[in-house]
Amino acid sequence: MVRQLQKRVRRKRGPALYIKLTILLIILIAVIVLFMNFRLENVIVEGTTRYTEEEIKNRLITEKTDQITLFYYLRQRFSEPVTIPFVEKVVVSMENRNTIHVTVYEKRVVGCVEMMGSYLYFDKDGIVVESTRDKLEDIPQVTGLKFNKLVLHEKLEVQKEGLFETILNVTKLIKKNELPIDAMRFNSDYELTLISGDVQVLLGRKDFYDEQLAALKYILEAAGDKKQSIDMKNYSKNNKKIISKPLN
Repeated sequence: MVRQLQKRVRRKRGPALYIKLTILLIILIAVIVLFMNFRLENVIVEGTTRYTEEEIKNRLITEKTDQITLFYYLRQRFSEPVTIPFVEKVVVSMENRNTIHVTVYEKRVVGCVEMMGSYLYFDKDGIVVESTRDKLEDIPQVTGLKFNKLVLHEKLEVQKEGLFETILNVTKLIKKNELPIDAMRFNSDYELTLISGDVQVLLGRKDFYDEQLAALKYILEAAGDKKQSIDMKNYSKNNKKIISKPLN
């Protein structure tokens, strides 16, 4: 009786074991085919200015399965997006079975303010889009003002009504005229001074600074590396007189 039961068990195990081994073999062959034919060999990165291509790759390619192009593409397509400072989004596409194309869309920041050891960066609409411990060298810092609200992903609110529109206008002009400005400093009378290295540019209090900033690039080039204060408070299209004084 016992022998008959053992024979029946063996007969049942035989086909089941064969099916399992067949499935495992098929999976193994599929993995080998994928690895041999879809090995990730090239990653093309474009759109990044704040990171090197290698830095972007290191942030995106983090799993062992990412070495297979198809697996990597599917993971990037359907998993939670990777968070990278100053990057709005990353779009991944397959160029071919061995090449992935990565397009980086960066957040367009125009200025920053410091609060409790962190730098809050805002975009052209005044929305705080990023917060970091380090300051970006090419983004001017706004100082001398008090803010009603400094919240990530919300609009900055300055105590003096209408002043923030002036700040946004100046940051856009700095970007447009490619000016190497480190900081925008306001005094108690809301007069604006721009800092570029060792040069201070006094612009005074105005609603618009278009004429002054349009000329500033050439003035800074002429100033060179000398420590000086450049007074452009009365500068205009009809009055191009400026006063330059050395700084100790």
